Amino acid sequence: MKTLSSLLHRIASWKTLLLFLALYFLFVALILKNTEAHINSLAGKSIGIIDLTMGFDPQRTLDMVAGYGDAARGHYAMVEMTADVAYPIVYAFVLAIMLTLLFRNTKYARVHLLPFLVLLFDYAENINIVYLLKTYPEQSLAAATLCEVFKLLKWGTSGLVCLTILAGIILKLARKT
Repeated sequence: MKTLSSLLHRIASWKTLLLFLALYFLFVALILKNTEAHINSLAGKSIGIIDLTMGFDPQRTLDMVAGYGDAARGHYAMVEMTADVAYPIVYAFVLAIMLTLLFRNTKYARVHLLPFLVLLFDYAENINIVYLLKTYPEQSLAAATLCEVFKLLKWGTSGLVCLTILAGIILKLARKT
């Protein structure tokens, strides 16, 4: 963690933030933009993707996997193992650089590592999703439950990161007035 923290302190600048923001928006606009629509099209109905669901409902996750059909399950698994491996790295660096810029040289400087916790929970969620997609028609309530736990942890830490960024902005503005 010290190495990652040192790297963030070394690279964090407005220029680096803009570079990672550009990568983030390219990712969203070009790679992830139509993923859900394509999965729904392959499934022949609007199901959505597990990654973006809210709440804790393992049975809903199992029902979604069953509802996709072979083609959508295959495509979804491929996206999870390619684009959704790179995407968390990009968003983690965007958020970590923001936090580094906001909290550098404060007693809260290590808060910039929080986005990497989100990344780890996202990866754990994705591993469970791929397992569920690849092992269908077998349905594992345990894997679906783990998926839901990691999804809640991902969304919870994401919210914490957003609140921390907001607090950092408020503190920066308060210091300037």
